[in-house]
Amino acid sequence: MQRSDSEQPSKRPRCDGSPRTPPNTPAGTDRPPVLELHPDHRTWGPEQVCSYLEHCGFSKPGLLKNFRDNKITGLLLPFLDESLLENLGVSSLGERKKLLNYIQRLSQTHIETMKVINDPIHGHIELHPLLMRIIDTPQFQRLRYIKQLGGGYYVFPGASHNRFEHSLGVGYLAGCLVRELCEKQPELQISERDVLCVQIAGLCHDLGHGPFSHMFDGRFIPLARPEVKWTHEQGSVQMFEYLVNSNGLRAIMERYGLIPEEDICFIKEQIAGPLESPVKDFSWPYKGRPKEKSFLYEIVANKRNGIDVDKWDYFARDCHHLGIQNNFDYKRFLKFARVCEVDNRKHICTREKEVGNLYDMFHTRNCLHRRAYQHKVGNIIDTMITDAFLKADPYIEIIGAEGKKYHISTAIDDMEAFTKLTDNIFLEILHSTDPKLDAAREVLKNVEYRNLYKYVGETQPGKRKIRKEDYEHLPKEVADSKPKDMVLEAEMKAEDFIVDVINMDYGMEDKNPIDHVRFYCKSDPRRAIMITRNQVSQLLPERFAEQLIRVYCKKKDGKSLFAAKQHFVQWCAANDFTKPQDGDIVAPLITPRKPEWNYSPAHPPEASRSRVQLFKDDSTVHKDESMLLEDDLM
Repeated sequence: MQRSDSEQPSKRPRCDGSPRTPPNTPAGTDRPPVLELHPDHRTWGPEQVCSYLEHCGFSKPGLLKNFRDNKITGLLLPFLDESLLENLGVSSLGERKKLLNYIQRLSQTHIETMKVINDPIHGHIELHPLLMRIIDTPQFQRLRYIKQLGGGYYVFPGASHNRFEHSLGVGYLAGCLVRELCEKQPELQISERDVLCVQIAGLCHDLGHGPFSHMFDGRFIPLARPEVKWTHEQGSVQMFEYLVNSNGLRAIMERYGLIPEEDICFIKEQIAGPLESPVKDFSWPYKGRPKEKSFLYEIVANKRNGIDVDKWDYFARDCHHLGIQNNFDYKRFLKFARVCEVDNRKHICTREKEVGNLYDMFHTRNCLHRRAYQHKVGNIIDTMITDAFLKADPYIEIIGAEGKKYHISTAIDDMEAFTKLTDNIFLEILHSTDPKLDAAREVLKNVEYRNLYKYVGETQPGKRKIRKEDYEHLPKEVADSKPKDMVLEAEMKAEDFIVDVINMDYGMEDKNPIDHVRFYCKSDPRRAIMITRNQVSQLLPERFAEQLIRVYCKKKDGKSLFAAKQHFVQWCAANDFTKPQDGDIVAPLITPRKPEWNYSPAHPPEASRSRVQLFKDDSTVHKDESMLLEDDLM
């Protein structure tokens, strides 16, 4: 990442976080003495502002009283002009100019302590010095070596971006949204502490990702340690705690106005949700902030409806690197975001006219999953890398705390060891000369040579969804589904098949996420309303979740691949799954045996029956069918 700083290298903020002397200020000029105040004037309350005024020589009791009565905080200082200062009691023109000069220098000091990073997605973004202290640690720098899309990079050459830049983007967008709410609705009493904590949560939300991102916690860990229910969000919370403690950041956090005992808990809760099981009959499960600030938990990882800054960044960033059009404009959402009260809680709402755009947002998410995240080749590469890691796991040693040794699968138990675990483990196995790693190395060589497991086909289950506990039995079911009255030249076994079950949804399983969004109208922006799907359009989806089943074959010879496809189509027919799209081509002797799979597109069986029920008169039915045929020919 390229940093574009207006300041020279010698002007880097001091490590203690204190503001330096403004540049080009000759010694002996009229300037306020150094104060023991927070280095960021935006955190000052009215009392700190009055203390600053006194040290600048503005000590008249009436003036200080006016500043206190009008609740002039450090955040408001840059907005004061000569007329406002006159109203506040600074009567002399010379005194007003002198005070404005001091305020201007304060703002310059703030600007110089911020770092500016040139991001390809969001442009030049400002990052608070505390965020930079977090970024410049081994635990955060580790994200440079974890690909955002895992095996997807082997399919999309442009998808070379890492979790590092995504995390910077989420931290930035989290600050954008919380500041937008703060400026629009001062009555929310969003403090600078709140802003900083929300930014830190956005920055650190992905610290817990393992090698190849979702492949690690979605495929590898469930197979390597099925007894452990581990997610990368849990890893992020553990890694954040380790990052703070091992780099002595608690004192730095205090210096920037945070209260570690409360704020570290708040940051963790934003990433992973409530840290403890909710107490029965206790309505508010969070400890970091009271329920009056419940909306703050909807910015980084929105458990309520899934609309959060994490998605906004990966939509824009992934589309940019994949070469796919992004149709969602998060900047428009920022403009219309507003906090309203719903069921005695405060939630982030948007204008009622934006409901269509939100459906488009979730449609964009679904399209990204179909076209990229669940790409059939990318998924099989993830599966092969997982196979290699499983074979290598017993023989890989990673040194953790106190010299204890861990494996790939157990490194999640020790953050010192986990810090050393990145995508680089792929190359360590590939270039190893250890004979114990021969099997794993062979799989990774096949990935490098593009000698991949072969794609057999895709189908969807009928009304009955396949349960997670049944996944492991599916390869045997396919192997046992040998078609009758067919002679196959290859014998297929369960270990020859990989069955990949993919759950596609709008982020909330089979629920419509928009049902959990509230809107407001221009006529009454304080009142939240619900908008149902039928109020928006008749063309919106009726279902919000589906399963895809993909089957792959580890054998690559022609005879085995032909036999695998016959087994697969027969398995689909026996289980009332949808007919594979190429079923009539790859298994022409099997598909005719399934009556439900054989009908003209213009006359599906259900449609024919419904017409007969609606129109008892045969002539009407024939007339209706002839019109359909004419429509097809047009």
